[in-house]
Amino acid sequence: MGKKSDVQLIVDGKRTDGRAPEDVRPISMRLDVVSRANGSAEVSFGKTTAVAAVYGPRTLFPRFMQESDTGIIRTRYNMAPFSVVDRKSPGPDRRSTEISKVVRLALEPSIFLEDFPKATIDVYVEIIQADGSTRVTGINAASLALVAAGAPMKDMVTAVSVGKIDDTLIVDLNGTEDQNSQSDVAVAIMPRTDRITLLQMDGVLTKDEVMTVLSFAKENCHKINEQQKKLLLEKYTGE
Repeated sequence: MGKKSDVQLIVDGKRTDGRAPEDVRPISMRLDVVSRANGSAEVSFGKTTAVAAVYGPRTLFPRFMQESDTGIIRTRYNMAPFSVVDRKSPGPDRRSTEISKVVRLALEPSIFLEDFPKATIDVYVEIIQADGSTRVTGINAASLALVAAGAPMKDMVTAVSVGKIDDTLIVDLNGTEDQNSQSDVAVAIMPRTDRITLLQMDGVLTKDEVMTVLSFAKENCHKINEQQKKLLLEKYTGE
């Protein structure tokens, strides 16, 4: 990561999957995909698919973990063994533990946790197919699932990946680009205020490049949020 790839990823202005640098893959979203959860959603960016399920707010046990003046959010990110070509070993690993924390930190600012002291909201994100940008896909699914669960929220959280390949700034890295990128940046925002809740970068970018990819990220996060809101409007109003 951070080195110019020996693999040519952009030819005649097109990426390996035919997209222009600023294009996002086709996005699909569904609600209520896990029947026993309080809220659930499935989000796909191209071939990357994440399912999120939310349980709570509910009383947190054991009691010693409770906070008297606020609730907490617990997250678990996991990649299914069949989600990648080379079968992944089942169970938690170092990467899953790190991304679980990243997802929690991205979602926390959006939730009125102080409204339910001594309680927890449990968020499970399962990647069932992986082709790059799994953490941001999971965050988008989790945000939809939180709304579907009725969690008290200041705003939704919307996320996208941006980065640099072949000295070109791009949006929504696929798996090949992720593995061969000069830089890979995960960005999540609360769209109403443009507050950034996640900014995580691998590789190297100049200050000007950072500002450019942040602009790309915010622009596309707003587009993704419109799709999220449309889906929720259809669910709750039938329109």
